[in-house]
Amino acid sequence: MEKIKSSRIESIDILRGLAMVIMALDHVRDYFHFGSFFVDPTDLETTTPFVFFTRFITHNCAPAFIFLAGTSAFLYGSKKSNKELSRFLWTRGVWLIFLEVTVNNLIWTFNITYSFLIFQVIWAIGVSMIVLSLLIYLPKKVLLITGFVLVAGHNLLDQFTVEGSSFSSIIWYILHQRARLQLTPDFLVLIGYPVIPWIGLMVLGYCFGTLYKPDFNPKRRRKWLLGMGFGAIALFYVLRGINVYGDLHPWSEQRNFLYTMLSFFNVTKYPPSIVYLLITIGPALLFLAVIEPVKNRVTNFLLVFGRVPLFYYFLHMIVIHSLAVLGMVITGGDWHKMIFTGSNFLKAPLLDYGYPLWVVYVIWMAVVLLLYPFCKKYMIYKAKNKDKWWLSYL
Repeated sequence: MEKIKSSRIESIDILRGLAMVIMALDHVRDYFHFGSFFVDPTDLETTTPFVFFTRFITHNCAPAFIFLAGTSAFLYGSKKSNKELSRFLWTRGVWLIFLEVTVNNLIWTFNITYSFLIFQVIWAIGVSMIVLSLLIYLPKKVLLITGFVLVAGHNLLDQFTVEGSSFSSIIWYILHQRARLQLTPDFLVLIGYPVIPWIGLMVLGYCFGTLYKPDFNPKRRRKWLLGMGFGAIALFYVLRGINVYGDLHPWSEQRNFLYTMLSFFNVTKYPPSIVYLLITIGPALLFLAVIEPVKNRVTNFLLVFGRVPLFYYFLHMIVIHSLAVLGMVITGGDWHKMIFTGSNFLKAPLLDYGYPLWVVYVIWMAVVLLLYPFCKKYMIYKAKNKDKWWLSYL
């Protein structure tokens, strides 16, 4: 790798890069696996252990990415005033929401009429940044308590559900309840990332940034990371084992031991339950503890993706969706079915479409390797042009 001077924390970028690479597996599965458009890979009535595992390992991506976005905000703000940081978070949050609606929806659906809108992780990051831009003026202890309350307490709201498309219902969908809104016969909106727990997670990530201040002892940081990582995993097993609070769907005994274990680990992502966040953030913290002193070809590889996450995200979705269209053309299918609209998405145009899981893994590896040189060039460009303010928004 070309040597580029950077003040960024490499272990954080490596973890972010790992999350981005694994994330591509889930998105390739979305567009290529048989039945992926209509069968939940975590539905124990229809899934297989390998399909469940493929989905489960990608659960780590969104929490790590949003948590580290908060950490990056802290590190960025350590060299700025609160006013400067607040302005940056506010404008970048608005910018990300704009990109979600205009760019991300286009590349996910290939629908130039925008009759099918999906609010996903970029939207959640944008909203969380806007809220964080206001919260950073609070004392760190108050921020920490706020983050814990939002993450650990939001499952108390699971009992409150609404229906319909009234203004109050839409606000509740945005805050806490995943929803699918067929506003007109031709206009569909999916709210996939209710924001309350994601805001809390970003706030915790912001507080977590304290561990990476220049004067913080690395050995002490490692002890903190190991303690918090193992503590989060232990708390996951306690809460999940008690099976009373912490997830919208309690686990239950299944037809055999293997599927009972799948039920135990079948935690809720939309919105992310406290046990979901514990079993994803816990391993991420352990990874940070282990990877900090490591420097090799694998970490260099992951570092590239971790330093250009937004560029990689949009590029990998364009490639994955385009390959799906190309696959339809090559196999003699109707490629128009890969253009998703508000009227056709729920009418099963792809009911008989898809490939075996091993094909998904092959395409995933090919996509990641294909994108690597482009991401590396952009990473080097960003590093050499730090004076260009607009690059911090891309």
